Amino acid sequence: MTPTVLTVNAGSSSLQLHLVRDGRVLRTEHSEHSPDPAAAEHTLSDFLSGADAEVTAVGHRLVHGGEAVRAPAVADDDVVKAVRGYADLAPLHVPPALALVEAARRVLPSVPHVLCPDTAFHAGLPAAAATYALPAGWRRRWGLRRYGFHGLSYAWATHRAAELLGRPAGQVNLVLTHLGGGCSVCAVRNGRSVDTSMGFTPLEGVPMSKRSGSVDPGMLLWLLSGSRLTLEELRDGLEHDSGLLGLSGGLSGDTRDLVASSEEAAALALDVFAYRVSREIAASTAALDRLDALVFTGEIGWDQPEVREAVCGRLSLLGVEPPAVDDVDRDRVVSPPDARLPVLVVRPREELQVARETLAALGRPAGEGMRP
Repeated sequence: MTPTVLTVNAGSSSLQLHLVRDGRVLRTEHSEHSPDPAAAEHTLSDFLSGADAEVTAVGHRLVHGGEAVRAPAVADDDVVKAVRGYADLAPLHVPPALALVEAARRVLPSVPHVLCPDTAFHAGLPAAAATYALPAGWRRRWGLRRYGFHGLSYAWATHRAAELLGRPAGQVNLVLTHLGGGCSVCAVRNGRSVDTSMGFTPLEGVPMSKRSGSVDPGMLLWLLSGSRLTLEELRDGLEHDSGLLGLSGGLSGDTRDLVASSEEAAALALDVFAYRVSREIAASTAALDRLDALVFTGEIGWDQPEVREAVCGRLSLLGVEPPAVDDVDRDRVVSPPDARLPVLVVRPREELQVARETLAALGRPAGEGMRP
């Protein structure tokens, strides 16, 4: 019997549920609200009650498993407890995800549950890319290193990009950017991540919807001194009031709103965002000896042509030309046919990657539609 996987993706402000079989989504539910732990069992039960399929396994997207989970792992009591110890590294994501794990284990106690960490794709980062220039004692004591995130999205997009280029995934060199509520850039050499913009937490890197991305640590120390800000005020500002929202003066953290706005602050927000993303893309090429394509994914990367054009317009030195195709309804090349460097757009399909990794962790065949 072809296995059916329930995938659970609990974000900081959303919940996505999918039933996946043989690379096809049988049923889906997407809420743009933070998952309510108290109602999680009811939400899952309602979703499953309307499905004409028996669940074989459950795959959970886990943004950050720290050192406890560096590869997909069965979510038993010991593993869940170990992951809980790293929850403060991604406080917007890990607590709601673990609440959904516990609820799903109660609703489906007889099937295996697998944690699929976003950090797994970056687990083999070279030391030069993974190591912070901090005191060695700090690094040893607290495990300070660059983990990287959006790995499920990058794993899927890498395989799809390779298919579009007509090459094996293990032979492609890419720079990919996942642009959505969270944003990052990743360099892939021979199918493996060799550098990425996010680090110890999902707060590092380029500006995001409401998260700041990288800022001068000296400035943060200054804000914490002299009673300017408390630690909690600083954390809240960096995670909830910065990024596009902060750049636009509180107008919006959504690029669609900013593109439609005539406000000067909206234009500034988009300009800073496109500049920082393009700068990170250019920097990522230092990890490669050849570049086969630039790949956009994530919600913004997939359906915001104005952002793609603004980013590409700053990368002519890499051979990137403005996209010739704006509206996309499938994974495809969007650069002009004679462009020196292909630019690809890949729809984010984390649910399919979670299903694939869940079955692989359990040693079960994924089916034709889910093989890379």
